[in-house]
Amino acid sequence: MRPLTEEETKAVFEKLYKFIGKDIKSLIERPDGLYCFRLQKNRIYYVSESIMKRATNVGRDHLVHLGSCVGKLTHSGKFRLTIGALDILAQFAKHKVWVKPSAEMQFLYGNHVLKSGLGRITEGTPAYTGVVVYSMSDVPLGFGVTAKSTNECRSMDPSGIVAFHQADCGEYLRAEDEL
Repeated sequence: MRPLTEEETKAVFEKLYKFIGKDIKSLIERPDGLYCFRLQKNRIYYVSESIMKRATNVGRDHLVHLGSCVGKLTHSGKFRLTIGALDILAQFAKHKVWVKPSAEMQFLYGNHVLKSGLGRITEGTPAYTGVVVYSMSDVPLGFGVTAKSTNECRSMDPSGIVAFHQADCGEYLRAEDEL
């Protein structure tokens, strides 16, 4: 497990900025201690520094997992968020989308959020920004990217796409081997 290089750190923070904005600093310097990002086999982990220091006693080939896996680096060097980042994104998200109970299962099966399934959306959400998708009972289901701004959503066709799907809780079952 090693620290991220400057390019890797830039890729991770740019992606997280789309979802949580300027709260990235509070992601690292939390009241319960300092946290950091580490790389292990092309996976990026979000881990407490105290736990990371204890893990130095374990050899690299024996260390399988440490902290929360928030994403992975592709072969081209791009960063892709995985469903493991949902807890972190839900804590610090600036833009949110709530789906109706009838559309929850559609989203959990990997489909985009349609206007007909939209319950609420955060006021002032711009187009093509990161959003966390919640059920109407405020349970985080996944995350994605908005296709339209809040104002455009009001006058949309019911079959129009409001948010593009990126990851959801159903991935734990669908992509069990890859996670």
